[in-house]
Amino acid sequence: MIYLLLSVLSSTIIFVVFRLYKKFGVNTLQAIVVNYFIACTVGFFGYIEGSDLSHVPSENWFPGALMLGILFITVFNLAAITTQKSGLSVVAVATKMSVAIPVLCGIFLYNESTGILKILGILFALVAVYLTSIKTEEGISIKKENLIFPLLVFLGSGIIDTSIKYLETSYVSETDVGLFSSTIFATAGSLGILILIGQGVMGNLKISFKNILGGIALGIPNYYSIYFLVMALRSEGFDSSTIFTMNHVAIVTVSTLVGILLFKEKLIRKNWIGLILAVISIILVANSAI
Repeated sequence: MIYLLLSVLSSTIIFVVFRLYKKFGVNTLQAIVVNYFIACTVGFFGYIEGSDLSHVPSENWFPGALMLGILFITVFNLAAITTQKSGLSVVAVATKMSVAIPVLCGIFLYNESTGILKILGILFALVAVYLTSIKTEEGISIKKENLIFPLLVFLGSGIIDTSIKYLETSYVSETDVGLFSSTIFATAGSLGILILIGQGVMGNLKISFKNILGGIALGIPNYYSIYFLVMALRSEGFDSSTIFTMNHVAIVTVSTLVGILLFKEKLIRKNWIGLILAVISIILVANSAI
């Protein structure tokens, strides 16, 4: 359970850093690319078995790590497009509702336990993440021609979580968790560099120190959010469907409370209902595992 709490804490810090990006005018793409390399470096420093990394491409998990790195940067760019076309609330809902994919895969592919408490908890969790993500009483609206983008964000985010579970279960040893995570970030960062080079060729690239600093601030908690999630998935006594549900809902709940306390965010009635449902869902899912 301690790893789950640390993963939630790391993800909440990511939320705070992203909010500060807006305040200080940080270029998100540049900061994200720097963040990937910082996260990669943190993981390599934590890899204590030696400095010879030549064996990494021969690891069974290596192709999966490359795929995840590609998905990381792809989903980020899809989220940026979705934000431009449909708004931030649509991205938030698509990303957080994607928890349904790894939860269902855990139940049907890994034959994880089900019960009335867990089922109710998962349903409450999905409603909770929707209600806490919307910013107007009218809810969200998406033009038909733009529907493909949040759908891809939903699928991509869900596939990332599901793939992490699969690789963690099948290929990644406990001593390789840090190296596995670093390889994902290194792949995403390398692709991000190619995007920035493309912007430079087109004359649209202007690098500033605050973007680099923003990437450093994001990279450390970003690495640990993945590392601690993988370690939480290894915990005895908890199914992955339980871990993913509690992780997503706890992040939503804590991030919303932090937004109120630090950034004086105002919540609408639906947000408060979502928070209440989030707490109830955590209690239900946690008790279903006992």
